[in-house]
Amino acid sequence: MTEREYFAGVGQRPGMFVGKPSFHMLTAFLTGYDQHALRHGGRGLTGWHDWLIARRGHDCNHAWPGQVLHIALPNGWDNIWNLSSEDEQHAIKVLFELLDEFAAEREVAQGTRLSG
Repeated sequence: MTEREYFAGVGQRPGMFVGKPSFHMLTAFLTGYDQHALRHGGRGLTGWHDWLIARRGHDCNHAWPGQVLHIALPNGWDNIWNLSSEDEQHAIKVLFELLDEFAAEREVAQGTRLSG
């Protein structure tokens, strides 16, 4: 299973991975995934934060979850820890769309390096 397939599976059934799905639980899960991969010689989410900044076209002091929220909710939010249900669902949807784009680009780049 590729990382892209794995992320798609998490995005399709987030409750199976984090119980009650929320943007913050899913970002914590993905941070754990990243740290485990790095500890065991994998790439994890290396480059994800920089990719999000390039995708957004603007940097700020937020870590990658904040960058995702800026993309998903460009008009801002009242309380990052208490998103409305609608904003939360939209942020989760955008998170996994962005992860898919990132993983797809990384697969292409890796394939180019391996075949070139």
